Amino acid sequence: MRTQEPKALWEHFYSLTQIPRPSGRKEAVSKFLADYGRSLGLETIVDEIGNVIIRKPASAGYENHPGVILQGHMDMVPQKNNDKVFDFDKDPICAYVEDNGEWVTADGTTLGADNGIGVATAMAILADKNVVHPPLEAFFTVDEETGMYGAMALEGGVLKGSTLLNLDSETEGELYIGCAGGVDTTAHFNFEPVAVEEGDIALKVVLTGLKGGHSGCDIHLQRANANKLMFRFLKDAVANYEARLACVEGGSLRNAIPREATAIITIPQEGKEEMMQLIDEYEDLFIREYDGVEDNIRFTATETECPKTEMPEDVQDFLIHAITICPNGVYRMIPEMPDVVETSNNLSTIMMEGNSVKVLCLTRSSVESRKEELRSMIESTFAIAGAEVEFSGSYPGWKPNVKSRILNIMQDVYKKEFGNEPRIITIHAGLECGIIGRNYPGLDMISFGPTIEHPHSPDERVNIKTVQKFYQYLLATLKAL
Repeated sequence: MRTQEPKALWEHFYSLTQIPRPSGRKEAVSKFLADYGRSLGLETIVDEIGNVIIRKPASAGYENHPGVILQGHMDMVPQKNNDKVFDFDKDPICAYVEDNGEWVTADGTTLGADNGIGVATAMAILADKNVVHPPLEAFFTVDEETGMYGAMALEGGVLKGSTLLNLDSETEGELYIGCAGGVDTTAHFNFEPVAVEEGDIALKVVLTGLKGGHSGCDIHLQRANANKLMFRFLKDAVANYEARLACVEGGSLRNAIPREATAIITIPQEGKEEMMQLIDEYEDLFIREYDGVEDNIRFTATETECPKTEMPEDVQDFLIHAITICPNGVYRMIPEMPDVVETSNNLSTIMMEGNSVKVLCLTRSSVESRKEELRSMIESTFAIAGAEVEFSGSYPGWKPNVKSRILNIMQDVYKKEFGNEPRIITIHAGLECGIIGRNYPGLDMISFGPTIEHPHSPDERVNIKTVQKFYQYLLATLKAL
């Protein structure tokens, strides 16, 4: 990846791409950041969970100004194309500049600009002796993408600053002052396998090519959910073509719209031709229905080795009905902001674990009572179907404060630097601000960043010019503080 401006920022970002850092693999990147802080001679703290805090003294004349926290998360979402051979636990990201020279992306995988650009930005500022700023703390959290566990583990009284700049937003020119909270719902369908009917054959049915995306930022785009499409087909195949379900997998991450799904079904030998025709019909149907939204849907089947067992018919039917009924996508928009999602659900992953099928949903809302309402609906959907249902990872939203001091300052700075007003946004995705604010009441917070498209998918890319603009904006903001 050739060097762009600002040079130091991009060099740090490249270094991050060379460190495998999917959520849950925090040791190497946490050590890398801690070593970096200490190499600069700065006070560096690593807490028990692996969060890193690096403190930099104020510039001359700014010693008595209120402290500022630069905050971002060190992990990235591990997603790759189906045909890409890649191990996120071992392999470095292959980042490159697109031919048009405007974007940085990766070869068949997520790039990790979410939130590697924010982390690299803070690293550059920590090392630059020419930046004018108040007392600084760079606060890097672990495992944001899988449940914001780093932010949740932060204790009160550790951070010293009174203003927090979250560097984890994805549209340049927008200032985020609020976000949705969320909760995970997990349903377990337990069963004792039954023998496959003698003489049956097995087909491996595969759905690929969907765009997927961030289940907060992209949920309103009406993209296809691979799990919902697969089970739409399965319901028809089971009800009308004597199919039985042996295995099913779909999606891979709680906060990514599922892009792929796979099922193994058994059918009578004589039904193969009719089933293959049905699969072709569903591929055509999906392509027509998502014309203009999805452009690469592939729904195929191949004969495979027949398994010895499959799901019992009653559990299979309950699972299919529950997935069919389960809410997915936008549930409600904010009445006062009709272009902003208030409440949504992402039917994110379906996986086999021994004699159990596990279904995971991530529900988001900027209104706590609405979050609970939708969570309760999902609970009832799976409970009626006989599943064991549990909840985890609940985190609060971030209530907007339109009278915020940092908001007023950053509006003024943006207008002076660029000649126009920034947009003020409440985001449907989850940010760590709400969690951090719970332990630090009164902390003045804002979130902003460069333009990153398609985060949480292999199409992720970051716009080079907006990174330059974002960095210029941050430097001017620090000087104004």
